[in-house]
Amino acid sequence: MNVAFTFKNFDASDHLKEYANAKFGKLDKFITNPDNTDIQVNLSVDKFRHVAEVVLSTDNIHISAYEASEDMYSTVDLVLDKLEVQLRRMREKMRSHRRRDTAPARMDVLSYPEPEEENNEPTIVETDHFVPKPMSVDEAAMQLQTLTSEFLVFRNADTEAINVIYRRNNGDFGLIDPGY
Repeated sequence: MNVAFTFKNFDASDHLKEYANAKFGKLDKFITNPDNTDIQVNLSVDKFRHVAEVVLSTDNIHISAYEASEDMYSTVDLVLDKLEVQLRRMREKMRSHRRRDTAPARMDVLSYPEPEEENNEPTIVETDHFVPKPMSVDEAAMQLQTLTSEFLVFRNADTEAINVIYRRNNGDFGLIDPGY
């Protein structure tokens, strides 16, 4: 991440530069390619207020923030908070677009007849197609309590993965999470 500073109407101390550089370095957790990111930080002092203008640009993101207060350190903190909010919002927007783009998984449920003594090979007697509903693990456990079946296939709302919750012999529940 390349951070460039411009100071207007005051001489910046080394401590202020290090402080701002460390603060803006924390933004890389929101950015997929921090090596290709440029941050231009413009710090200035007017008569009674300290102003910070920041422009962040990377591959597909270009955002800016402006803040003013009575102390330069607090101004840096405030403008950083604004940038974090914008980056979080953009990340959530990207995630929701990705979720919408993926087609829902179609599951096939196979049923096997009771094994006969003559025939040792199982045969498929029924096939069912359904789209697993997104829900949390707790919701799936509550849903399985109301059902008479031994298992429930669902899409985990947190991880977007297909999970299976099943009823154990002792009455508790087990969870199969493939953990892609």
